[in-house]
Amino acid sequence: MRRPIAPAVVMAGCLALAGCGGSADGTDAAPDLSVRSAYMPQPVTESLAAGYLTVVNKSDSSDDLVSATSDIAEDVSVHETSGQTMKEAGPLKIPAGGRLVLESGGNHLMFEKLKHRPKEGETVSVKLRFTKTDPITVEMPVKSATYQPTSAKSSSTSSNSHH
Repeated sequence: MRRPIAPAVVMAGCLALAGCGGSADGTDAAPDLSVRSAYMPQPVTESLAAGYLTVVNKSDSSDDLVSATSDIAEDVSVHETSGQTMKEAGPLKIPAGGRLVLESGGNHLMFEKLKHRPKEGETVSVKLRFTKTDPITVEMPVKSATYQPTSAKSSSTSSNSHH
C-alpha cells in the first residue's frame, strides 16, 4: 500500500519546485511595470508631437524602454534633450524599484510624421516596448499646448517677488 503514495509525493514535490523557478535575485522574472501621468500637449505643428509619462518599476529587476509605436504617427521614437539639442536615445533604463520619467526638457517620446493632428480632449494610444516586459498600451490624453503638470520639481518660489 505504500508504493502508490510514493509517486504522488514525488509528483507533488516536483510541482511545488516547478512553481519556484527563476533565480534567487529575481532577474528571470519580468519586472512589474506600470505607467502614470501620461499626456501629450496638443501639437503646434502638423507633423510633430511630444509625449510624456512615467514608467514605475515595482520589482527587483530592472528593464529598458526600447521603443514605442502609435497609430497616429508613422514613427515614434524615444528622444533625449541635452542642452538645446534633441537626439534619438537608445534604450532607457527603468531601475529596479525605481522609475523612468519622460518629461518636457528631458527624455520624451517624439511622434513624427503625424497622420492627423490630435486635438485637446482626444486620447492617443501608444504601445511601449521593453526588453523583458510584455508591451504596455497607454491611453495618452491630449492636453492644451501650454499644459504644465504639477510635480515635486515645480516650485512656486520662482514666481514670487522678494521685497
